[in-house]
Amino acid sequence: MAPPPTAAAAVRCHPHILRRGLLPASSPLLPFASRVASSTPLRAQPLRFSLSPVPKSISSSSTSHIPVRSLFTGIVEEVGRVRRIGPPPTPPGGGGDAAPGVDLEVETKNLLAGTQLGDSIAVDGTCLTVAAIDTAASTLTFGVAPETLRCTSLGERVAGDDVNLERALTPASRMGGHFVQGHVDGTGEIAAFRPEGDSIWVTVRAPPEILSLLVPKGFVAVDGTSLTVVNVNEEAGWFDFMLVRYTQDNVVLPKKKVGDKVNLEADILGKYVVKLLAGRLEATSKANS
Repeated sequence: MAPPPTAAAAVRCHPHILRRGLLPASSPLLPFASRVASSTPLRAQPLRFSLSPVPKSISSSSTSHIPVRSLFTGIVEEVGRVRRIGPPPTPPGGGGDAAPGVDLEVETKNLLAGTQLGDSIAVDGTCLTVAAIDTAASTLTFGVAPETLRCTSLGERVAGDDVNLERALTPASRMGGHFVQGHVDGTGEIAAFRPEGDSIWVTVRAPPEILSLLVPKGFVAVDGTSLTVVNVNEEAGWFDFMLVRYTQDNVVLPKKKVGDKVNLEADILGKYVVKLLAGRLEATSKANS
């Protein structure tokens, strides 16, 4: 059996190395390689390595319960019911703002398990923080700030109203809808319902600043439900979409009436594109002036 080739011989004889010029025949490294290889044949050495166990702090069993703050999918988990909405308890010593926020208490069947104080939950598409949990009454309580009341339809909710609920994403969640922040851009008004087969067309009037961010076949969150825009008519001030049977049975929207308000959030990607383009156009305009 022929002896194994030396390192120098392997280098000299390998046409790929010589053709590519990785180690030319005139290289000063070749004599050194020859001296080393004369006493050390080129032999394959076994690879030795070990795998350290994954720290418990980043194991899948723990990360699956870590919420990704203020990020949702628009896939409604449950339709809850408003138990109470009203001023929060007066703090010791009285006082308070001229336009106080409110406490919103919502009944839920499925969201209590695993929910902790401080968690983010989208209520009709509005990202709210859990302030109190009553397991006996199966309710979650949220504090709603004055700015939130101005920008959303939550201030019009009354006891007995249904609301869409969705917990924040975790690293193990499926991304079934689109990226929804729960930061409502404004409210729209239901203009029409029109059935087609077992689906329903819904037309919503919306302000120009929201319509400008919508595109056909793009995403929009309506009361926190991820939906696909079908038509956008900026001149007439409306857009529409369809609700399939499953969505009709699992969200609040079909229970509403023409004229009711809905919370609207445009796709965050579209907002960033508009901002980047606006900044570039402004810079170009200044450079040319």
